[in-house]
Amino acid sequence: MKKQFYNILHSVLVTKFIYGLILINVVALVLETNQELRVDYNSSFEFIEYFSIGIFTMEYLLRIWTADSHNDIKGIFNSKRAGYIFSFYGLVDMIAILPFFLPLIIPFDLRIMRILRLFRLFRILKLGRYSSSFNGIKNVLKETKPQLVITIFIASILLLLSSTLMFYAENEAQPEKFSSISDSLWWAVATLTTVGYGDVYPVTSLGKFLSAFIALIGIGFIALPTGILSSAFIDNLKPMDDSIKRACPHCGKR
Repeated sequence: MKKQFYNILHSVLVTKFIYGLILINVVALVLETNQELRVDYNSSFEFIEYFSIGIFTMEYLLRIWTADSHNDIKGIFNSKRAGYIFSFYGLVDMIAILPFFLPLIIPFDLRIMRILRLFRLFRILKLGRYSSSFNGIKNVLKETKPQLVITIFIASILLLLSSTLMFYAENEAQPEKFSSISDSLWWAVATLTTVGYGDVYPVTSLGKFLSAFIALIGIGFIALPTGILSSAFIDNLKPMDDSIKRACPHCGKR
């Protein structure tokens, strides 16, 4: 029976049903923030929430029960069920239902309740289990981790240097906006990322020169992680394209 439930959980029909339910939850969460819609369709939003909680809770408990039928799950404390509970998707499944049950066990202040409701958005992470695209992104990030870490390290150095130079260039002219290096860091982030909100900007000649130079560095710097990720995505998609081209349309064999 356990093996049958495991096969049902991983069937195409159940996968598509859970996939659609997650998307409905995300749409409902967005629409519910509109006051008029929340008043007019409150019963519909409540039905979606209660129905989803019932399905997600049942799915979570069945996954715990059938975890020892899955050879790919690594055991923790000599238990595959514990391995699933403390795995990434196990924690995601738990967070997806926890905000609903937690207030029933522990009384919370209403303001904290609103924050807990935001955790419903974490249900979108459940899509990663059912989407090959999410798995592709995960593989790309895993492959480019060393390069991205170096990029983040270089970015931190550039931000620190930029905010320090701008502090000494603009502090006397604008003591309220560039009062410290930490305050100048906001300007450095907006400039290096080429966003340029315009709420903080240099007025001295030296400050304008540094700002132009740092902005140009930012344009080139932003291209670094973009190029790294783009190249990894292309390399990740090539094997999929090759396997499709080599597959027989009748029997599926290469």
